[in-house]
Amino acid sequence: MRADIKLLAILIFLCGAVNIHAQEQGSKADILFFEYAYQDAITEYLKEQQRSPLTLKQQQNLAQAYLKVGNYAKASDAYLQVFKRDSTMTNHQFNNMLQAMARASGKERVKAFLDTRKHTLPKELIENADFNLVLLEKQDAENPGYNVFHANGNSNQADFSPTFYKDRLLFTTARALESKPIYGPSGESFLDIWVARIGPDGNLANPNPFFGIPKAKYHEATPYYSKELDKIFYISSNTERGKLKFSQSGKNSLAITMASDDKTSNYLLKDLNISFYYPFYDAESGKLYFAANFDDSLGGTDIYFVYTNNGLIMSAPINLGPRINTPGNEIAPYIYDGSLFYSSDIFYGLGGMDIYKSDIQQDGSFSIPVNLGTGINTEVDDFGLVIRSRESGGVLGYFASNRQGGNGNDDLYGFTADKKPGLKTFSLRGSVLNIADKDEVPGAQVRVLDGEGNVLTELSSDNDGAFRFEIPWQEQLTIQATKEKYSVFSATYDAAELEKIQGIGYNMGIVALDDILERSDDQTLFKLRKFYFSSGRTSLTPEITAELDKIVDAMTRFPEIKFSIAVHTDSRGGRTTNKRLSQARADAIKNYLLEKGIDRASIVSATGYGEEQLVNQCKDGVFCLEMLHKQNERYLFVIENYEEL
Repeated sequence: MRADIKLLAILIFLCGAVNIHAQEQGSKADILFFEYAYQDAITEYLKEQQRSPLTLKQQQNLAQAYLKVGNYAKASDAYLQVFKRDSTMTNHQFNNMLQAMARASGKERVKAFLDTRKHTLPKELIENADFNLVLLEKQDAENPGYNVFHANGNSNQADFSPTFYKDRLLFTTARALESKPIYGPSGESFLDIWVARIGPDGNLANPNPFFGIPKAKYHEATPYYSKELDKIFYISSNTERGKLKFSQSGKNSLAITMASDDKTSNYLLKDLNISFYYPFYDAESGKLYFAANFDDSLGGTDIYFVYTNNGLIMSAPINLGPRINTPGNEIAPYIYDGSLFYSSDIFYGLGGMDIYKSDIQQDGSFSIPVNLGTGINTEVDDFGLVIRSRESGGVLGYFASNRQGGNGNDDLYGFTADKKPGLKTFSLRGSVLNIADKDEVPGAQVRVLDGEGNVLTELSSDNDGAFRFEIPWQEQLTIQATKEKYSVFSATYDAAELEKIQGIGYNMGIVALDDILERSDDQTLFKLRKFYFSSGRTSLTPEITAELDKIVDAMTRFPEIKFSIAVHTDSRGGRTTNKRLSQARADAIKNYLLEKGIDRASIVSATGYGEEQLVNQCKDGVFCLEMLHKQNERYLFVIENYEEL
């Protein structure tokens, strides 16, 4: 089945609506293009091009037609002509160009063109692209980790969109039925929902029409069964009294319908100008997910959700945002075991529609979507994955594909695996903060190391001090943050700890060197509160050790600091006694710092100067107030290598 119908479709037209639109174009090539006759449209566009230059819109149509028929080299060339005429082409067109380019010229050319738009595309798209382009290059195609099989019961028509229904499987089919007329754009029957039995080995048997919903002459497709509600969600053509209902512009779009076992049904989401498709109901959150092409779409078709009360709509549609939705088309959402599976034709996949997995974080955000890779994905269209646990262990799943070896159109495929498919990743987001004032630190270097100390990723915090990264899962990681003239934050986590911290806000505190130092008398010193020894004593009081512990903390953060200890007394008492007392105090301070783990090499000297370097006139024989004598008793920790730090 063509991608247009597979999406069910962007602006679905019935035959009459297509003709109305096409007649307005005034060009035979345009008429053929809007009737999905892409190969014929190409022929006509080339003829028209010989008579006069194509308009920009026609050039875009020609490029898209080449893409649709799989002539990627021609599509790439045609899109480049569009790009030269309109370098501000929409992101959706840009995605189509990169799709063609990837198939015709390889990923390196895609990366080069991607660089030209990095500042205008969402940062999430760039992160997704960088991650998946590298991932697919390194993937082991010989060991995908799951067994894929061509399901029994496929037809020569399109069979797709499987979903579990109790102990059976529902799916969508275009096989001919007397009760269904032919759908013009596809040349096949209007879509219907069928059911098949799931055998012990996961294969399908006895496919036949499903009669668990009210039967209709027109589209009924992409079902999802909620065992919690015991209801079936599916899409259907908009009708009134059994007849198709058209908008003022001649469109007959698709609505989301909910049916009960008593074969009653009602529309949940309906708009004659908007098509809804691929509903999925998440019982845990009460959210109904679906695909649609609203005006706020980030490209073609996006995935949305609405809040519900037992399936009844309670909110406006909410776009899943740029981590999931792209300039391409996203369809077929399905949640299993905390992960969102869906399909996209974004340029960084293997080709056509690919299936991706994104983990749902504790705060409801999504991790970088991971391409499921070869085996499940191919160079053509692979979409609509569903999955569940098996009683015998592992998982069983189904999806649709038009890969070679099928029955001639979209076919159903099954797979088994020891665990859910898709690379497990570790993601972390948070901020780098200055411990002193809790302010954000922009431009901080964030590094992630594996258990052997190899750097896995390196990035900088943004202007708000925020950072985010995602990497393939590791059993042990060390996370670090630092900046010039700042301390180093470093923490190591095992697998269980990594599970706890990912998906939540994670802050790393670092200390600015200048926050713990000060300038005084042309010297750089550790910034401490003034302290005093008891008169004539050398023992350390709690007040003194509290200040010395600040030095211990600073040295753990800045182990490269070299410093000297300088102890001074006032002039009271004998000169020799004061000299000896100050040295004893310097030694006591040094010994305490060494006992606390400071490297001996970090302490350049510890010198007692006695009363040799008074800072005022309170020398022997001069009467001074106590406060003036206290100015002379001081304990200085002089940084000797500040300029080198």
